[in-house]
Amino acid sequence: MPREDYEVVMGLEVHAELSTKTKIFCSCPTSFDAKPNTNVCPICMAMPGTLPVLNEKVVEYAVKAGLATNCEISRDSKNDRKNYFYPDTPRAYQISQYDKPLCEHGYIEIETSQGKKKIRITRIHIEDDAGKLNHDELSGGSLVDLNRAGVPLIEIVSEPDFRTIEEVDSYLKKLKSILEYIEVSDCKMQEGSFRADVNVSIRPKGSAKLGTRTEMKGMSSFRSITRAIEYEIGRQIDVIEKGGVIEQETLRWDEVSGKTFSMRDKEDAQDYRYFPEPDLVAIKLSEEYIENIRKSLPELPESRKQRYLEEYKLSEKDAGILTSSKYLSDLFEKASEICGNYKAVNNWIISDISRILNETEMDPIEIPFDAKQLAKLVTLIDKGTISSSIGKKVLEELFENPRDPEDIIKEKGWIQISDEGAIKEIVRKIIDANPQSVADYKGGKDRALGFLVGQAMKETKGKANPQMLNKMFAEELKK
Repeated sequence: MPREDYEVVMGLEVHAELSTKTKIFCSCPTSFDAKPNTNVCPICMAMPGTLPVLNEKVVEYAVKAGLATNCEISRDSKNDRKNYFYPDTPRAYQISQYDKPLCEHGYIEIETSQGKKKIRITRIHIEDDAGKLNHDELSGGSLVDLNRAGVPLIEIVSEPDFRTIEEVDSYLKKLKSILEYIEVSDCKMQEGSFRADVNVSIRPKGSAKLGTRTEMKGMSSFRSITRAIEYEIGRQIDVIEKGGVIEQETLRWDEVSGKTFSMRDKEDAQDYRYFPEPDLVAIKLSEEYIENIRKSLPELPESRKQRYLEEYKLSEKDAGILTSSKYLSDLFEKASEICGNYKAVNNWIISDISRILNETEMDPIEIPFDAKQLAKLVTLIDKGTISSSIGKKVLEELFENPRDPEDIIKEKGWIQISDEGAIKEIVRKIIDANPQSVADYKGGKDRALGFLVGQAMKETKGKANPQMLNKMFAEELKK
């Protein structure tokens, strides 16, 4: 059958590292990029005789995430042992939650080219992260770093409601945005604090029976997830078309080759031999506790977007881009407050800043300059100290080596030429050098004026005041 005769069915398991100061069952710090095996203690290294103690902040953050994603919050949940052996799992089991998770039956509404769609969330539960193996290809061995062992996670499990890659992409970006807004995770994908396991299966269109699924593990890049799903759909269709059978297995995505490779057979719940964690008490939550967390929830992306539409009269598209990331949204609000020109701040973020983020595959949280520096850039243009074209160069410099925009333009000699005598001299020089364009303008071709102004900007390396140029060209050409 051709590809369009198949339906894709996908589900996601998203792991988000929580932004607590300490680990889930001990007081070791959770700071990223510390020297190997320095953020460790006997508890997270699973030394004999040690006992875990649950970090209350982990429960609070998980409940917060559940409320922000329309989940029901369990008043009575517990921790369980998920048994499996792997070198970076010191205990040979993970402390997770099985049949009584903290949060259940939620949903997120996403926007796609086909309209809005509700994606159901099966559950959100807490668990501890594993350590990390550092493979040394030269020696052929691996070294284990247990700094990450015990870092608290929430796992957000969706129903198999996804039918397109666009829906997966929209859901992940919306979920990431929500977690950023409620400040339970920094969601730094490049550091692995927001990663997804993607379950993919296919079936003939119209069939109610689910196909055999494969799972691609630990993916932490939107681009990789898109490429991996595209490849896996094609691979599964190819296997079926050739008379083969899809094996239920866990796959690894290789970014270089653009292919998936089998890691192991996919486990089911019984393979993990779940049983209640005997060293931790049940988690009992009062109505008052849950309501206090509900009241503490900040403004979420949807309501902030609506406010931007009403308060700033932004377009639906601009408001959507700004509020898709808490970091972009905060940058917009703070810079606008400082310089008083929200339209200009919006334009810089929507156009040039977004372009640079896309080109460099940088996350908004990685923007190296702050709202004060962006506001200063806008103010310098508003005052006529620099032109918009020079502003673009200043912005690139802010990404490369962030500092006061005023210092940048002084260092680079980019201060705008606004001296009337100097501008007039440039205008006359350009007119003398372009008699054909002058004739075209006098013959009614208004575009010729734009060409002459462009030549003057080129002559001054973008430093001439464009308003003064336009005015002076118009005056000189009337003579």
